[in-house]
Amino acid sequence: MVVKCLLGSNCSFPNTMRRVVRQSKFRHVFGQAVKNDQCYDDIRVSRVTWDSSFCAVNPRFVAIIVEASGGGAFLVLPLHKTGRIDKSYPTVCGHTGPVLDIDWCPHNDQVIASGSEDCTVMVWQIPENGLTLSLTEPVVILEGHSKRVGIVAWHPTARNVLLSAGCDNAIIIWNVGTGEALINLDDMHADMIYNVSWNRDGSLICTASKDKKVRVIDPRKQEIVAEKEKAHEGARPMRAIFLADGNVFTTGFSRMSERQLALWNPKNMQEPIALHEMDTSNGVLLPFYDPDTSIIYLCGKGDSSIRYFEITDESPYVHYLNTFSSKEPQRGMGHMPKRGLDVNKCEIARFFKLHERKCEPIIMTVPRKSDLFQDDLYPDTAGPEAALEAEEWFEGKNADPVLISLKHGYIPGKNRDLKVVKKNILDSKPSANKKCDLISVPKKTADTASVQNEAKLDEILKEIKSIKDTICNQDERISKLEQQMAKIAA
Repeated sequence: MVVKCLLGSNCSFPNTMRRVVRQSKFRHVFGQAVKNDQCYDDIRVSRVTWDSSFCAVNPRFVAIIVEASGGGAFLVLPLHKTGRIDKSYPTVCGHTGPVLDIDWCPHNDQVIASGSEDCTVMVWQIPENGLTLSLTEPVVILEGHSKRVGIVAWHPTARNVLLSAGCDNAIIIWNVGTGEALINLDDMHADMIYNVSWNRDGSLICTASKDKKVRVIDPRKQEIVAEKEKAHEGARPMRAIFLADGNVFTTGFSRMSERQLALWNPKNMQEPIALHEMDTSNGVLLPFYDPDTSIIYLCGKGDSSIRYFEITDESPYVHYLNTFSSKEPQRGMGHMPKRGLDVNKCEIARFFKLHERKCEPIIMTVPRKSDLFQDDLYPDTAGPEAALEAEEWFEGKNADPVLISLKHGYIPGKNRDLKVVKKNILDSKPSANKKCDLISVPKKTADTASVQNEAKLDEILKEIKSIKDTICNQDERISKLEQQMAKIAA
């Protein structure tokens, strides 16, 4: 079924859609920007021409990609550090080219990944209370792309599994715990990858590409499960994300450059479940999805509004709810995970809107008179605990997110440090072996170390003797020259 719609004062939604919206508890959701003193001011937001959100948020920190001379950098600010941000505030600045994308780890609020024009992915551990000095040393550098890396996305349920996609049209899935690239999908995309999205349990990914195709891929089997050519016929960038029920939601452009949104069933991608036309603006629509409420928020780059829709299984499937409008256009947008919201105020979403020189939080609220916990607004949501270890996922296991209740609010727990144990294939440096290796084979390692130390000692002694001999020779030479000078002077 195909539904067409134009948003705005002349909205031509069918009567069925209006009737469904009236019955929705989210019909009256409204957005409100915070006061100026609760914004993050004087931030030089990156000007790099790349269609990522430039901002990532979690219940502890907001991270923003910023302008940096001679490399790439991003700010990491504790949420409470509002107001004017000093120009000398420390940054995360280990990349040698501009940073294009950042993503917080869903299982550790102090770990963030970044992709850059320098062709690398870096994973960083942020101190518990934020940065006091600029951070230049990542926990691990992931090298494998031959062109700039524009997309990084953590696995939703498996610990330490990170996906990256680059302009080499390759998708690499890493085990961050060992620093290894375990899956390389380098022959599935003939053109630039615009975005990648994991499904609810992380068993599949969907991608939108410059060749106008939307693909659903099983990364472990390394095969394309479903594919739609010309999902949107326009030449401008598309986006594709998985919904909780397994359907795929896309945004793109028509042949006449009208912005579109569409809903697809991966089991039958011949026709969309729904297709809506919106307006003729040219900004790329970035979709942000809340699986708990089935609401999708669309933020257009360069727009000054956020439109939101409710997805249901009743026709016409994608229901327009409302639009939050402001005066200033947005350069990027961050979306707070559900566990970071204030449930006492019926807050169902919080966005961090990037202006040219500041970051402005926008709070989405459902108006309710009661002060009691609204369990219909806050079903159990994905918590910070990983359902699987990386090795289990790579071996073929799947698991849904571990859910937590927000009834008493979310209190961030202590995060464990990210430890990277690299496998030494050549085993060429016994001295760099881990402690556990030394315990398991003490004699062999100790003997090797002893032989190495003796050889090193001999080498040093020989060098000392050589230097002493040289000094003696030079002393004799100086003495002779001095004698010659004395004779001449006499």
